[in-house]
Amino acid sequence: MKTKLTSILALGVACLAPASAHDTWLQTNTAVVRSGDAVYIDFVLGNHGNDHRDFKIAGKPSLADSSIVVVGPDGAPMDLKSQFTDRGYAPKEGFWTARFEPVKPGLYLVVQQSDQVAPYAPERVVRSAKTFFLVSEDLDRVPESAPGYDRELGHPLELVAEGNPVAPMGPGMPITVKLVFRGQPLAGERVSFIPMGGTLAADFDPRFERRTDSSGRAEFAPEEANYYLVVAHHVVPETGPKYDRIMYSATLTVIVPAICPCCGE
Repeated sequence: MKTKLTSILALGVACLAPASAHDTWLQTNTAVVRSGDAVYIDFVLGNHGNDHRDFKIAGKPSLADSSIVVVGPDGAPMDLKSQFTDRGYAPKEGFWTARFEPVKPGLYLVVQQSDQVAPYAPERVVRSAKTFFLVSEDLDRVPESAPGYDRELGHPLELVAEGNPVAPMGPGMPITVKLVFRGQPLAGERVSFIPMGGTLAADFDPRFERRTDSSGRAEFAPEEANYYLVVAHHVVPETGPKYDRIMYSATLTVIVPAICPCCGE
């Protein structure tokens, strides 16, 4: 009887495990910064509630197990990991913040990756996170085009921006992404565009969620200025040392300003 009960409990844990891993994301204090100024970048762990569809901090991410770089306008990566400082009192509370001083004008991409076997379940968790900021010589004349937003970096699961997520950007302007899995577009997958402070309906919320098309693309036009967390997941039943499935997550944060930084509308 005891053996049977143990098996039932183990099965229950296995069934719940795919929803147990938190996601990581990166966020900046601003989307547009003047040349010579600094930008602050947060590294956060969260969106654990409502089937990974909220915009709330749920613990401190492991900096030691992550790689974090800034990709400049020329495509060259710069290591950022050593610049982060702890913003929490306790080991598992708060988040990390780094101060970065860009040298050249243009679009910058911040990237985080991690690959770990979970200590709580037989699963491997592979995460990637992205955010962008634009460096302009004059904040009154922000360039309307800046290349580099659509770089594919080869992450196992990757959200690739199909349109510039910084400028032009504002309410009504679409956030367009392509979801790529192991180098190929991933069709029919849910992509959530979660507004900070908002709550999504259970299961699937057509206000803030889309299914990727045959080309892996999804598009969302925000109706209001806010901070948006774009999230996608994919689970593969693949066996390896100490795991029997791989949970992939990809995130992308976008600041939607009330006034477009390019056109002022």
